[in-house]
Amino acid sequence: MHPHLKPLFSKIFDLNWKFGTFLILLVCVPRFVLVLQANASGNYGAIGLIMTVSALAPFIFLSKAGRMAIGIQKAQGFKWLFLAFLAGLAASVMLFFLGKILYDTSYQNWYQYIGKSYKIPAEITAADKQVMFGIMAITGMLFSPIGEELFFRGIVHKSFENSIGEKKASIVDGSAFALTHISHFGLVFVNEQWAFYPFPTLLWVLSMFLVSIMFFYFRKKTDSLLGA
Repeated sequence: MHPHLKPLFSKIFDLNWKFGTFLILLVCVPRFVLVLQANASGNYGAIGLIMTVSALAPFIFLSKAGRMAIGIQKAQGFKWLFLAFLAGLAASVMLFFLGKILYDTSYQNWYQYIGKSYKIPAEITAADKQVMFGIMAITGMLFSPIGEELFFRGIVHKSFENSIGEKKASIVDGSAFALTHISHFGLVFVNEQWAFYPFPTLLWVLSMFLVSIMFFYFRKKTDSLLGA
């Protein structure tokens, strides 16, 4: 029985690469499909459900010791948390300006496509639009990323780390994170048809992978997922 898994699941799994692969298939494949469907339909309700599942995975499968092992604990050192905040802010700004400089307001700019994919009704008032933006922004910047870090830099990373070491594990969880985001930008639904932008997608996926490595770096420095 693996001490980091709850007794029920330790009879079925070990906290290793097989379990990590199981988790990726359980969450990332449905998420990929659901995001594509939402981009086409404008209905994002199911995405909230799959993000909730990914956030709850450590609490469903792991014991208290397991949750602490993946980084659900107090961060070590305010300095590294502050540096993590600055690094995340810098990465966001650089990714914004990279898209703006290369692709301006076209759909090949990842943020333009993602922003317009929400299909906000044209007839709503400016006040209602601000409320809608606030809800989407708070969800997108807080709740979704928290769930992602609990999942990717948390339980998935630890599963692979136990089999192949932390550096290779960071490459695996970063790759899974980056490839999953092709559903958000890469395969795009524009003018009622699907399209694929090879070079913008490559830049987007590479960016997601690099920030994943950055998230892991600060998770390690703080000894907590708060760093990520």
